[in-house]
Amino acid sequence: MIEGLLNLLLEKFGYKVSRVSGKCANEALYALHEYLDEQGSFDYELYRKTQEDGNKRKIDWVWAKEENISFISSYIQNSRGTPQFGICHGTRCGREQEWFRRFLGCDVIGTEISDTAEQFPNTIQWDFHEVKPEWLGAVDFIYSNSFDHSYDPEKCLNAWMSCLKKNGLCIIEHSSLDGLNCSDELDAFGAEIATMPYLITLWGNGCYGVRQILKAPITTPNLKFLSFIVIQRF
Repeated sequence: MIEGLLNLLLEKFGYKVSRVSGKCANEALYALHEYLDEQGSFDYELYRKTQEDGNKRKIDWVWAKEENISFISSYIQNSRGTPQFGICHGTRCGREQEWFRRFLGCDVIGTEISDTAEQFPNTIQWDFHEVKPEWLGAVDFIYSNSFDHSYDPEKCLNAWMSCLKKNGLCIIEHSSLDGLNCSDELDAFGAEIATMPYLITLWGNGCYGVRQILKAPITTPNLKFLSFIVIQRF
């Protein structure tokens, strides 16, 4: 009732009161959906099933844009020269790695938590919170537009950054649909774009940091903005 009365007053000034949950409520930095069992403990199988079900519902959706992948490929080449190996995380039907392979002429694989991964070329079934030993310090670049699907963004980003060579680049796509109010059961993590450099610096602890935030050349009408956060391993 109090929330409703406040909103009646505040809407005249263009503001609204809304509830926050998870870590957003505690830290006011980001929102994180919690996957809990009946005892209140983290339920990994619930997380995995939620992501697999979401993948299969949206299996034909392609969020990435070919023109944006071309733009990122040029940025990588201008920054580091021609790479040898890249990873795209959370790629669903694998278009990202297909485009990167064509534009960069190098080996690029995709990871996908769902068993649908085997249907698509150069895609392995894998939880992107984990690291294969052969990836450690061996990857030139990592790209993802699925960071918002992480159940633990700090663990996830540290895993990705551990795979990069020195001065390697991790490029995270972040849009107006990835903010605090966008966290839900499928897209677990939400943070405002202005908060991301602080979080990345905090999690990096001197090992990596934001190099640049790039505006995507191609976006869609439903987005207020689409950016690429470029993170570099020191």
